[in-house]
Amino acid sequence: MNTTAASEKIGFIGLGLMGHGIAKNIVDKGYSLTFLGRKNRKPAEDLLGRGAAEAATSRDVAVASDIVFICVTGSREVEAIIRGPGGLKEGLKKGSVVVDCSTSDPVSTVAIAAELKALGIDYVDAPLSRTPKEAWEGTLDAMVGAPDAVFARLKPVLETWAGRIVHIGDTGDGHRMKLLNNFISLGYAAIYSEALALAEKVGISPPRFDSVIRNGRMDCGFYQTFMRWTLEGDRDAHKFSIANAFKDLTYLESMAGAAGIANPLGNATKNSFAGAFAAGPAEQFVPMLATHIAKVNGVDLMPTKDGKKQTI
Repeated sequence: MNTTAASEKIGFIGLGLMGHGIAKNIVDKGYSLTFLGRKNRKPAEDLLGRGAAEAATSRDVAVASDIVFICVTGSREVEAIIRGPGGLKEGLKKGSVVVDCSTSDPVSTVAIAAELKALGIDYVDAPLSRTPKEAWEGTLDAMVGAPDAVFARLKPVLETWAGRIVHIGDTGDGHRMKLLNNFISLGYAAIYSEALALAEKVGISPPRFDSVIRNGRMDCGFYQTFMRWTLEGDRDAHKFSIANAFKDLTYLESMAGAAGIANPLGNATKNSFAGAFAAGPAEQFVPMLATHIAKVNGVDLMPTKDGKKQTI
């Protein structure tokens, strides 16, 4: 970390599955960090033990920081954090940077950027790829939408928690690319789920199915973490919720509509997740889509672990 970077004071809002790991890496690598606590006190207590400071409101985070990271569910939450009572706008100073690591609606992102630009504040989108495991290890992927000079300022901080950083373009392009990335990955999930249900229906078990796909041309890292639920009953291998997947696919639909392009595969994928979201608890993770698709087709794909049938 260079001397200029070391002088930056960092704020953080959103200590969820991804945010806790990101914040941990920022403070562990020498930056001053002020965070907004939440009802789940474990992340806050961990960060306090590492030397970070806790603030009572988003405004207080802004007052104490030069660069503020937000890592929450989506645009509605981001808008409330920035514009709401006690929000960031009340405490941000000219020259500050706000970085949205959420998967957000690009239309909202561009509007917020223009609003803050009028106050002399830069707004950047830096959505994430990979899982909470990589967040904790500091090896996430980040796709960043920012002007060149702002990206250069942010890069040393991003490098504390990201192993692969792609400067995709200007503000808004990070969120656009993230929706495209999630369209591909969640499309895989929908295809895997339907294929597994059909395979079981015609007498090919998940292990036999996996013996062909794994280590073949259709294998990939996403497939491997996705399959650990169906094969092993590991609910934590791919901790991305069905609720967030459905939300992201509605953002994709909106982006496609605004661009004037037909998106039939995106809509089909969204509808697969819509059914699973409506049928089950919000904390279900993406690999459990396979269990849902099987169930509505009269197939039991509920995995067994340690000799016991799992539950969702």
